[in-house]
Amino acid sequence: MTKQQQVLVLGGTGKTGRRVVARLAERGHEVRVGSRKGPAPFDWNDVNTWERALEGVDAAYLVDSQLADAATSMRSFAKLAVSRGVRRLVLLSARDWVVPDGEEKLPCERAVRESGAEWTVLKPAWFAQNFSEDPFFRAQVLAGEVLMSTEEGSEPFVDADDIADVAVAALTEDGHTGRSYALTGPRPVPLREVTGAIARATGRSIVHRPVSPEDFATYAAERHGLPADYVDLLNTLYGWIGDDLFAEPADGVRQALGRAPRDFSAYVTSTAGTGVWHG
Repeated sequence: MTKQQQVLVLGGTGKTGRRVVARLAERGHEVRVGSRKGPAPFDWNDVNTWERALEGVDAAYLVDSQLADAATSMRSFAKLAVSRGVRRLVLLSARDWVVPDGEEKLPCERAVRESGAEWTVLKPAWFAQNFSEDPFFRAQVLAGEVLMSTEEGSEPFVDADDIADVAVAALTEDGHTGRSYALTGPRPVPLREVTGAIARATGRSIVHRPVSPEDFATYAAERHGLPADYVDLLNTLYGWIGDDLFAEPADGVRQALGRAPRDFSAYVTSTAGTGVWHG
């Protein structure tokens, strides 16, 4: 039986964080949700909140600040965590992307690996739940037209429930130290299948419309008010999908849990029943 632990979950109200919190609580672990307005105040920009959040903690689930200096903060926080007795750190990262000389563009991973803790890194594909829980993507589904500069590319969308299951295993069980798990669904899913599956499950008309990066930028800014830097990031990610750069499924879920990942169709079926795509 897994020993009861106290676990700090940063981003505990986000797509993966709230699922991690729920699973830990179900297993009888003490959970501390680190957030700016939560019972355990935590702010990446206020180092005075870090120590209190770490008090008595055995393991921590880390989601970075998404700011330009995220790696600097992550390095300082990880070292503080280890000095305060935190034994295990699990980082939510992203799929690999590197510059030509091979230098990593994901330095938060290095910060955790070099912290001295027992570390595990999660490297998920695009979340299936983006289409139901992200306001921008859900709004497009509700409007019946999903515009992306992806051409006709595919992505092995990963279910956030699978990410949470792997995170909880890494936080509370042995055998995951020093592992980087690439987490995807079981197959590449074309974007036209995404909208087609949601349309069939809801009985609504929903289509995927590939557009140019320039047209997407105009649409995202004028119709949804997205900031230019975020639009640029989406166009970059969409370009990778269009090139099928990360379309090959990975076996991280099976490595970590001994089972297959959830298929995108299962996500659509269960989500359609909640009514979230009916407005």
